[in-house]
Amino acid sequence: MLLKGKTAVVTGCNRGIGKAILKKFAENGADVFACVRKETDEFQERIKNLSEQSGVEIIPLYFDIRDAEAMKNAVGQIRKSHRKIDILVNNAGMISANLLFHMTPIENMRELFEVNFFAQIRLTQYISRLMQKNPDGGSIIFMSSIAALDGSPGQLEYVGSKAAVLGATKTLAREFGAYNIRVNAIAPGLIETDMGNQVDDKMANEIIDHSPLRRWGKPEEIANVALFLASDLSSYVTGEFIRSSGGGV
Repeated sequence: MLLKGKTAVVTGCNRGIGKAILKKFAENGADVFACVRKETDEFQERIKNLSEQSGVEIIPLYFDIRDAEAMKNAVGQIRKSHRKIDILVNNAGMISANLLFHMTPIENMRELFEVNFFAQIRLTQYISRLMQKNPDGGSIIFMSSIAALDGSPGQLEYVGSKAAVLGATKTLAREFGAYNIRVNAIAPGLIETDMGNQVDDKMANEIIDHSPLRRWGKPEEIANVALFLASDLSSYVTGEFIRSSGGGV
């Protein structure tokens, strides 16, 4: 129960890493504002069951993170709840088609940056203001990628957007330290998710071949890292990137 008494905001909760983080946080006692794009019966049933099993409250928020007005309205719902916000996990994101630099339209690059960087920064502006009112501070977690650290041919816009997240992590850690708000990022490797499965087979095999553990990671393994960063176990950790890639480069 590492998060008992805490409230988290988590984006991209419907599948993959975000789904695993939602489950892990709830099992550890956190109430969660679970942000997803669309309302579905399946998602509603899942969070209902998870809430009952874990004894926590899970409040769904439905909005597309690219829609600034919809995001503002969702944050308004959080504000009206009068809950102290302890944790923000910027998990929602997208991957691009594998196109070489000269074949990549600028419009594709803008779309990736809007989802993977600007939308997350916008949400962080809103939520961090709420966190500043919390005397205990809080924890902000960004989801980056090992591609931001190592590069990935044919994915300039994805690499660039995830590298921008790392720069923001360092900068915000310095700005928010005075409020006892910690800011860190996770850099996953190949993970068994719908997004991970979009990676070119040849590239995926090369990454696995160079990984000491020689396997794909599981969403639950990334959720464990997020749990550490969200909890008081990491109370003296800020401005860091935790690489969770099985040792792969």
